[in-house]
Amino acid sequence: MNPAAPAQKLPDPRNAAIFAHVGGELLPREQAKVSVFDSVVQGGDAVWEGLRVYDGRIFAFDRHLDRLLASAHAMAFAGVPTREQVKRAVVECLAKNGMRDGAHVRLTLTRGVKVTSGMDPRNNQQGCTLIVLPEWKGRADTRGVPVDDARGQRLVTAAIRRNPPQCVDSKIHHNNLINNILAKIEANVAGVDEALMLDLQGFVSETNSTNVFVVRRGVVLTPFADACLPGITRAIVLELCAKHAIPCAEKNLSLTEIWTADEMFTTGTLGELAPVAQVDGRTIGDGRRGPVTARLQALHRELTRSEGEPLP
Repeated sequence: MNPAAPAQKLPDPRNAAIFAHVGGELLPREQAKVSVFDSVVQGGDAVWEGLRVYDGRIFAFDRHLDRLLASAHAMAFAGVPTREQVKRAVVECLAKNGMRDGAHVRLTLTRGVKVTSGMDPRNNQQGCTLIVLPEWKGRADTRGVPVDDARGQRLVTAAIRRNPPQCVDSKIHHNNLINNILAKIEANVAGVDEALMLDLQGFVSETNSTNVFVVRRGVVLTPFADACLPGITRAIVLELCAKHAIPCAEKNLSLTEIWTADEMFTTGTLGELAPVAQVDGRTIGDGRRGPVTARLQALHRELTRSEGEPLP
């Protein structure tokens, strides 16, 4: 650490004393590091998931592990840990930190440590590196700042486009997130919360970190999962709509349909369902959380408090 660097201000001070799991070891925060030869350092060559812990349960654990392992398979990773090994590492890490509620886990699987620098996966001869990073986080944005439903999010459309399947397929939940980071920089410069990203045809894809939904005339709409990540919270919202007879559909959405929507919200593991109040300076609906958004939030909250894999 640079001794001249200013002291860090953590979103939650409790996270100064956390332990993380790195390559089979439980290590305190300051010692939790990967090798300079690890593929995630040299090429962003890794896949990841975000997990939420509610009331002693890991919500949608198997769904997240399904996607993690599918992404690793699509990336042709070798030496992938078993589902049981990943589960055990997560459970042990949460126990070490005493986390049973109000926690978020960043679960990362890299291609592993290389024998020499370079992009060739044949340089990876030791198998994958598993990283389990738990933090105290309630319902929050990507900075760990609590979501304010009363204010709602403000978005701006980014110039950076979301990757299409012919470039880097969003069905792989990979760590190569430069597009998203560049879009988030645009949002920061504009002084808003998130950036809305379009696909190469000009249709809405997602934000730099979440999926997008709008409500128009009582119908819940979300972009096709072509250039956007088919998020797990996104899928759960669609399932809740079907179960509770709330009209919903996937479709191509133009910016005009966003600007003139009655309601808008984003979905993600960390922020759950979060209303949007403004896009590109246009007020969405009356600028407040709408009734359909509020109903789906309540249904999702009930689900997170009743389902999930129990911790020992």
